[in-house]
Amino acid sequence: MPITIGKKPESSFADPLGLLSDCHRRIEHFLGLLITVTTQARGGALSGEQREALEAALRYFREAAPKHKEDEERSLFPRMRESRDEQVRAVLDTIATLEEDHGVVDRGHAEADALLDRWLIEGPLLESDVRRLVAVLEELQAIYRRHIAIEDHDVFPLAGRILDRSAIAALGHEMATRRGLTGYVR
Repeated sequence: MPITIGKKPESSFADPLGLLSDCHRRIEHFLGLLITVTTQARGGALSGEQREALEAALRYFREAAPKHKEDEERSLFPRMRESRDEQVRAVLDTIATLEEDHGVVDRGHAEADALLDRWLIEGPLLESDVRRLVAVLEELQAIYRRHIAIEDHDVFPLAGRILDRSAIAALGHEMATRRGLTGYVR
């Protein structure tokens, strides 16, 4: 096993809550790429490296991020709602807000994707499109920053305390299955 200095090893499906948090690091990374390339290139001609970064980030948000959302909305949050634990009752409104955030970021990504696709396919963007793209990406960053902080610091630790081993194992199994990893065993 390789040793990585300075970086926490990624979690596995045996630790699905850790895996969800790891996904947050990828969201932050790929959103950061979108913002960096957009602010550097300002809608102009893209270098090969910038083009690759945009394409990788778009691919992540189109393919992997929706699975993360499903992990939360179809697997984690319903299990938490089923709990009779008093601590969960206190965060149900927060969970509802997190689900609303998912819809807001979906709409933001749709708008950003359209502008980014145009940039990648047709070439340089108008200055008004660049301003809008930067604004949308900054709005997404602000939403993600708040959303991720709540999940990483409040929701996931609470889930780890209130969900039993079988619920955690089932969560990991569902996450693996969602990714086509049918050979995963609980």
